[in-house]
Amino acid sequence: MTQSENLRQNADSAPDSAEGADRVPHQIHSTDLFSGRQEIEILHAGETYRLRKTRSGKLILTK
Repeated sequence: MTQSENLRQNADSAPDSAEGADRVPHQIHSTDLFSGRQEIEILHAGETYRLRKTRSGKLILTK
């Protein structure tokens, strides 16, 4: 099978954005999310949430 055939087959087997998109969660590495900070704010549905890292490396989400 050629490379272009492989790409087409992979595209055909990939879930559509509306169908099956929630089956595989999107992953973001915490180091990318925090970018060296200890705390970030997340805006969701008009509300602000704070996500912070503890000294022991755990995450705490508060409203």
